[in-house]
Amino acid sequence: MKIITLNCNGIRSSLSKGLLDFIRQENPDIICFQETKAPVSEIDRSEFRSLGYEVHTCIAEKPGYSGTAVLTKFKPKSVVVGFGDGIYRSEGRSLFLEYPDFFLWNLYFPSGTSGEERQKVKYTFLDSFFDLAKPYTKKKKPLVVCGDVNIAHTELDIHNAKGNQKSSGFLPEERAWVSKFLDSGFLDCFRVLQPEIRDEYSWWTYRFQARKNNKGWRIDYFFITKSPSYKLESVSIAKEPILSDHAPVVMKIQFT
Repeated sequence: MKIITLNCNGIRSSLSKGLLDFIRQENPDIICFQETKAPVSEIDRSEFRSLGYEVHTCIAEKPGYSGTAVLTKFKPKSVVVGFGDGIYRSEGRSLFLEYPDFFLWNLYFPSGTSGEERQKVKYTFLDSFFDLAKPYTKKKKPLVVCGDVNIAHTELDIHNAKGNQKSSGFLPEERAWVSKFLDSGFLDCFRVLQPEIRDEYSWWTYRFQARKNNKGWRIDYFFITKSPSYKLESVSIAKEPILSDHAPVVMKIQFT
């Protein structure tokens, strides 16, 4: 099975940059979007359905803001829109799907870059998500969590660790949270297969020619609960085509 996660920074923008051609080329079984920034009518499109996808959306109350979507070729057993309370639904940040062999949770974590109040929202979200996710570490069926986490975990995951010690997304408290989350029974799928690799990023600011110079952050993840019921085959970051300020992360996994 091939699953892709992408913060598209506006699905209409990504479509104008070749998103449909990318989907045709990759032919994923499931693709998860964050930051769709569009109404349902712009996401639940005939082009996606013609490629064989069923479309599920979680739309923010504020027009043109946030939003998540899942395109799937396999009909899920159930779908929960806005799993959790508050901003999971009101800000369009969460879609939770159950399949016969696994659970899939597509999430768009808040950013704290706009100021102290949003950083507080981010910490509240992290604590809430941790409590909601932890029970799944005890289940036989694995939980796949994917999306834009807005945190670079280690110095391997950011181009300038020293210069970003006080930047939201690389704060010691945020990085410690990721470590706590992994210690609770989750794996960072990319790091399982590529534990020491550097300079592999999934987001670059639009400023300072950051992408051209590969001065980025790895903030888009696949996490999965520890279980003998799957085999990770590959996790890669698709640098081309450029569909947004984020790059798609592509995971191939075999459920047994």
